[in-house]
Amino acid sequence: MAKLVSNRVTVGNSVEAVNDLYYKNGWTDGLPIVCPTDQRVLRMLRYTDRVPDEVVAEIAPLYGEATAEKIAINAVMAGCLPEYLPVIVAAVEAMAVKEFNLYGIQGTTNPVCPVAMLNGPIARELGVNAGPNLLGQGNRANATIGRALRFIMMNVGGGKPGTVDKATHGQPGKYSFCFAENERESPWEPLHVERGFPTEVSTVTMAGVTGTTNVLTMVEPEGPLEPRVMAERQLVSLADAVAAWGSNNWFTGVGEPLIIFAPESAQEIAQGGFTKSEAKKFLFEASSRTASSLPAYLFEPMRFRRQLAATAERLYITERPEDFMMVVAGGLLPVHTVFAPTFATTTAVTRPVSFKDGTPAHSVEDFRRRR
Repeated sequence: MAKLVSNRVTVGNSVEAVNDLYYKNGWTDGLPIVCPTDQRVLRMLRYTDRVPDEVVAEIAPLYGEATAEKIAINAVMAGCLPEYLPVIVAAVEAMAVKEFNLYGIQGTTNPVCPVAMLNGPIARELGVNAGPNLLGQGNRANATIGRALRFIMMNVGGGKPGTVDKATHGQPGKYSFCFAENERESPWEPLHVERGFPTEVSTVTMAGVTGTTNVLTMVEPEGPLEPRVMAERQLVSLADAVAAWGSNNWFTGVGEPLIIFAPESAQEIAQGGFTKSEAKKFLFEASSRTASSLPAYLFEPMRFRRQLAATAERLYITERPEDFMMVVAGGLLPVHTVFAPTFATTTAVTRPVSFKDGTPAHSVEDFRRRR
């Protein structure tokens, strides 16, 4: 049996006593936790091929060591089932990549938080919600996986509110932000395939987003419209919201704006003849702004930030159409689309759910069979 090495804390034998201790020490997000007893942590560790004190990653900004045991402890606290652990480990590895810039995400005044986007068969195996209300309440996997990552950022990385975490307002996604892509209902290649992974490999993509905006892309034609026209009208409606001056992406001209299409919306756009790449190009152009459409006091600093020539007459939300991240998830109604700007100085990172030697896992139960 694995031997746990973390310090033990003795506390009164009641839920209230445990939670009072966690509140007092700033170890929780303000909500009650599940007490991480030896038995619960060891049960969680059955779903990894790492020894308890093995370092998975160092978590910025304090660069605390996220050992397998520390990750399991925080997962227990968050209410995770043991089989969620392989996904959390992959997400922790992704957050620790330099390009993700967890140091900046943890300490900025922006309301930025990591979102975990799951692809592949393990997301379905764990029942991660990719359908109606996927960004809301009601699903244990979505709620607790995202919450475990927040605990790791706080308790291992030191990102505690008011000290390291300097967010001016914050956002509800800082409690938990996790969902899966609805690959079966998507007309396009899923996110992980677009990012170089085989369809059958399960992955977690971590991105730093500053919140979500619900965009009504409802098209109310005066009569029957050609599929191409319907698709273009949806994208034009979305482009107008994407081009909001104050978003991090639009103000800086960099980043990877995230678009979450409901399945029927994506299907309508695809029926109009748009591949995912073509939809990105259309949105990139349709969300651009000309000098004449913006006040000079906005256009000039935005142009300067983009390091454009003084004669430049058009600005874009990001550097290339390919910078958009597009996923398909949510309820089956082609009315609502989610736009989530990303923090300007972060790059999304995708990691496979794998064993420590890098071999992708086909099922979370593979981890138990390897022990």
